[in-house]
Amino acid sequence: MTAWTTRDIPDQQGRTVVVTGANSGLGEQTARALAKAGADVVLACRDVAKGEDVAASIGPRAQVKRLDLADLASVREFAAGIEKVDVLVNNAGVMAVPLRRTADGFEMQIGTNHLGHFALTNLLLDRITDRVVTVSSAMHRIGRIGLDDLNWERRRYDRWLAYGQSKLANLLFAYELQRRLTAQGSTVLSLAAHPGYARTNLQSRTESIQDWMMKISDPIIGQSAEKGALPLLYAATSPDVVPGGFYGPDKFFEMRGHPHRVRSNARSHDETVARQLWELSERLCSLT
Repeated sequence: MTAWTTRDIPDQQGRTVVVTGANSGLGEQTARALAKAGADVVLACRDVAKGEDVAASIGPRAQVKRLDLADLASVREFAAGIEKVDVLVNNAGVMAVPLRRTADGFEMQIGTNHLGHFALTNLLLDRITDRVVTVSSAMHRIGRIGLDDLNWERRRYDRWLAYGQSKLANLLFAYELQRRLTAQGSTVLSLAAHPGYARTNLQSRTESIQDWMMKISDPIIGQSAEKGALPLLYAATSPDVVPGGFYGPDKFFEMRGHPHRVRSNARSHDETVARQLWELSERLCSLT
């Protein structure tokens, strides 16, 4: 693959894209690039005020709708208000936060990063015409899916292992969704992407000394949010993607560079665990 950039995004005129967490960071850059390419973008944000500021700077192609992925009632309300969507970008997330619970009692990271997006995707699936892009992380490699304690109610909580579990869950979900779409004869694609090490405000929310450590390392190792968004944009728009493909940066241990197809670990391809996680997620979200 050549050095793909936003200049290579195909014309998006007439297309509607929903981007979660589009009020800052990767989501904001993804929404900006898609709107510039002609798409109508829905900024799905918990912080509506920040979303409105971003939408105003993008222009008339952007609109804001409230979405709190840590509250399934909010997810259902948001989904009910969407009439048409060509592409859904499941981008929003939290990283390495202290132990907290969502409105529905889920551990915050699995609840926001996986279960909220799982519910959103399933609720919108009958209106999605092209593809679903789910954002994971290289940190999926430290993850283990605790099917008997997904929400850290019995295990001793570890913020980074909980984050790794949620990012592994993102990949298991993306791959399983593609298998189910293919089995139904659907032309809708399910793809995954990761931004490498991108400088966003995600690294400043751990509420620990690690915030300062990442603040120091970000300028040295990290790439900009604009560069980090490239794999998301490639997965969302390229006609050359492979169904069920995973895309990330091509240089320096996938921490920076231009988008290309990357590999994920063996645990992410465990179809038995993927199916069990899907069924558990359905029960937790009261979905079928």
